Amino acid sequence: QVHLVESGGGLVQTGGSLRLSCAASGRTLSSYSVGWFRQAPGKEREFVAAISWTGGSTNYAESVKGRFTISRDNAKNTVTLQMNSLNPEDTAVYYCAAPRQYYSGYGRTAAGYDYWGQGTQVTVSS
Repeated sequence: QVHLVESGGGLVQTGGSLRLSCAASGRTLSSYSVGWFRQAPGKEREFVAAISWTGGSTNYAESVKGRFTISRDNAKNTVTLQMNSLNPEDTAVYYCAAPRQYYSGYGRTAAGYDYWGQGTQVTVSS
C-alpha cells in the first residue's frame, strides 16, 4: 500500500507559478511511476503529466506542455510538478497517483492508477 499526499496548492494570479509536491509513505515512491491529474468543477478528471519510476521518461498533456515540468527526487521520496505561466483554465484540484505495480510504466488514463492522494486545490485568478 502506498499513501500519497499532495501539497503546494494555492491561489495565484494569471501568469504566476506554483510548485506541487507528492510525497509517499508506506512504500518508497522511487519504485513507482507517478502521474498528476486534475479535476475542475463539473469536469472529468484529466491527465496532466507523468514520470517513469526511473525518472528517465516523462509525458505531458498538450494543454500544459512547455509550461509544466514533472520531476522526481527519489532520495527524498517525492515527485514535483512545477507549474509556470498559469491561467484560469488551470484551476482545478490536482491529484498525484501511482499504479499498484511497481517498476512499471505509466499511463495517461486515471484507470491505470490505483493509489491516489487527497488532492490539492489550485486556483488561478484572472
